[in-house]
Amino acid sequence: MAEQALACGVTHIVCTPHIHQGYFENTQNKIVAATKAFSEYLVAQGCQLKVASAAELRICPEIMSWYSNNTLPYLGTWRSKNVILLELPHSHVPAGTDNLIRWLLNKNVQPLIAHPERNRDILADYRKFEMLKRCGCLFQLTAGSVIGRFSAPIQTLALKLLNEKAICVIASDSHNLDRRPNDMGRCRDFLLEQFDSEYVTTLLETNPTKMTQTLDWA
Repeated sequence: MAEQALACGVTHIVCTPHIHQGYFENTQNKIVAATKAFSEYLVAQGCQLKVASAAELRICPEIMSWYSNNTLPYLGTWRSKNVILLELPHSHVPAGTDNLIRWLLNKNVQPLIAHPERNRDILADYRKFEMLKRCGCLFQLTAGSVIGRFSAPIQTLALKLLNEKAICVIASDSHNLDRRPNDMGRCRDFLLEQFDSEYVTTLLETNPTKMTQTLDWA
């Protein structure tokens, strides 16, 4: 996957394993240790990819206690706030999401919502996205959604969000070499056919670099 990322033109990847209570029992310490071991392996193999660690946090009440315990795996910073990559269930936007978002923002934590275009509630009712935007969320779009890897309705929503300048960053969300590969190269080529190059560079390079510059890159 590291070699595939480099072939796509990617130079830096933030490793964001899921933290999902009852399914993926990862912790900040486990992820940091695994990323360090991965980085050392890449160096030993002569691979030029740079990696850092964070996590994709499934929304849950425990996020508040993780904040209090200083164990939230931050993705970086944005306008002086610490960023977390927050994942909603694919099926819906849970009741109380707006309250958690406001609580986090009051604690100087900026929620970056992962792949909103793949949430079935948002696909069915765009007002759910507008609610999250009004609350102060940032949004991360999946590269595969842009090129049509998931479905036509998801691609349509992804392009709508891009046209409305509602997206902060685009990321690979790659999971493997085949079904969920790194689509950043194909995504960039597609976007350059649809949008001006400055906007594309902002989404793929400028904003991601600005957001993650405080991470421990190895």
